[in-house]
Amino acid sequence: MARRSPDATFCREMLPKVSRTFALCIRFLPPGVNYAVLVAYLLCRVADTIEDSVVLSAADKDRLLAHFRRCLEEGGPDATPLAAAFAEGRQDDEQLAARADQVLREFRALPAPQRNAIRPWVQEMCSGMAEFARRASAPGQLEALTSVEDLDRYCYYVAGTVGHLLTGLFWLHHRRGSEARRQRLESLATSFGLGLQLTNIVKDLADDRRRGWSFVPRQMTRQAGIDPEQMVDGAHRDASRQVMDLLIDKANAHLRDALDYCTELPRSEYRIRLFCLTSLYFAVRTLRRARQDPGLLEPQHKVKISRAEVYRTVIVTHLVAPVDGLVRAYFRHLEGQARATA
Repeated sequence: MARRSPDATFCREMLPKVSRTFALCIRFLPPGVNYAVLVAYLLCRVADTIEDSVVLSAADKDRLLAHFRRCLEEGGPDATPLAAAFAEGRQDDEQLAARADQVLREFRALPAPQRNAIRPWVQEMCSGMAEFARRASAPGQLEALTSVEDLDRYCYYVAGTVGHLLTGLFWLHHRRGSEARRQRLESLATSFGLGLQLTNIVKDLADDRRRGWSFVPRQMTRQAGIDPEQMVDGAHRDASRQVMDLLIDKANAHLRDALDYCTELPRSEYRIRLFCLTSLYFAVRTLRRARQDPGLLEPQHKVKISRAEVYRTVIVTHLVAPVDGLVRAYFRHLEGQARATA
């Protein structure tokens, strides 16, 4: 039965404010897992808000992420330091972080198995985010990842962990699956998260640069003869597009693993399949749009799929989700369109 506490109301009302896409997808999950995923997502979003802050110093981010990590322990402290740090925040995600105690109370009200499925992955996310926050450059300088290995590790901390968190919650809900199936899902969970995060990196290139970050590693840009600082320089447009195509190809490769993850989910768990496949298909469409978009590298630009594409994706996903052959055919259809316009 749905919780009706003021804290639960806050969580449900906050979700569409911080992610309309996730709020759309989460509706597809069955009642037994829906609310746990909602709370877990908001916990992750609090950590992400600390990491993304443009007003907090690297030391403050390290301190707050470490504190939030402790808040997740059984009997852990409250989130007063976050409330103080974000008291003046006006953005929705800052208000979420300022009221993190309300999310934590809902987390503590979840059944122990669900808490145990969520806790280690959000804690690992916090530790990984703190590691990268400590790398911050001086104000006005662009901080860029060094290697593709760095990129993979960053994506693991911020999204691969989420893939494993979700897998744990899904398996608690399903209960009947074989150990072999669970292990196959676990083996693909990281790649699912990496595919979605790399898609975000592609579409949020301009936003990240405004925060002083480039998640396109120097190793990748130097293959094209440029540095990350030159990615939005019109004089290097062709080389920059070459780099973005490499990043899109890398994301697509992980999304093909995500497709395997989705078809590994039991067909009896139709609603969980809907949740995962909708996110997957949104990502494939976004990468197609990014590859086509002539404004991809413009400083104020952000890649978005249209509302019509969102609705069409949702409708088709409802039709194909129960049948593996159709699931894969629709993926190939979207991926083929992407390649055809490259």
